[in-house]
Amino acid sequence: MSTTVPSSGPPAPAPASPAEARDPLGTSADRAGTTWGADPYANALRTGRGPLFLRRSDGWLLPLDVERWCSGAGSADLSALHRCEGPVLDVGCGPGRLVAELASLGHRALGIDVSEAAVARTRRLGGAALVRSVFDPLPGEGRWGTLLLLDGNIGIGGDPAALLERAAALLGSGGLLIAESAPVDVDERVRVRLDDGRGGLSGEPGPSPVGDAGESFPWARIGTAALLRYAHAAGWRTADQWGAEERTFVSLRRPARERSARTSSQSAERANSTPVISSQLPR
Repeated sequence: MSTTVPSSGPPAPAPASPAEARDPLGTSADRAGTTWGADPYANALRTGRGPLFLRRSDGWLLPLDVERWCSGAGSADLSALHRCEGPVLDVGCGPGRLVAELASLGHRALGIDVSEAAVARTRRLGGAALVRSVFDPLPGEGRWGTLLLLDGNIGIGGDPAALLERAAALLGSGGLLIAESAPVDVDERVRVRLDDGRGGLSGEPGPSPVGDAGESFPWARIGTAALLRYAHAAGWRTADQWGAEERTFVSLRRPARERSARTSSQSAERANSTPVISSQLPR
């Protein structure tokens, strides 16, 4: 990632102290961070393979594509990355393939993830990443050129409307949100747990499912039609829709309306938060 600081734009916060640079957590992530930081997820990232699932209380399993996440950026990923503009914030960056690819394409990019294992792997690939929830204070609020919500991350927090509102607060004027929607017509909000699929689901002996050990957390799955309904209701403008390798994507332009009092209050609080490395900020 380039560390060149353009001469224009608002001043960046002061650089972090050496301790902050080594441990950029700064604030506590949301409760889902405890689950995503659990051993099954860390182990999957360490080995580069599953099985790993999101498991609902009724036993329904959503497979997580760990092998794809831990490989290089594929053609479907590139179809999204080539649309990026300006500095890019990858929300839920996972093991870092997108952040690393963006850096190779010449973008200043920062990944955030609530999993320490994911952030560590992203850094090993040469990408910049912080242990953060998207709802935590973040560097460069209101100045990012593009925000990514790929690999199902539109489901973060289980409330797509709230996530879109947060995305609008993070992006600069005219900023671009690129989101991956579910490839089916669905709009559901559920509570899920991480599950590595080993034993316990059908009575066989063996380790208990991870989902029974970890806390459940809210998640959402929404298809393109549902995503566009939420976005248009909040003032977002559709820039593009496309599909690649059986995955579906939407790009949206940030709403040109004034931020709500709630969003403005959040931004004011975050402006006074602990600063982070200045080279990671959009300018």
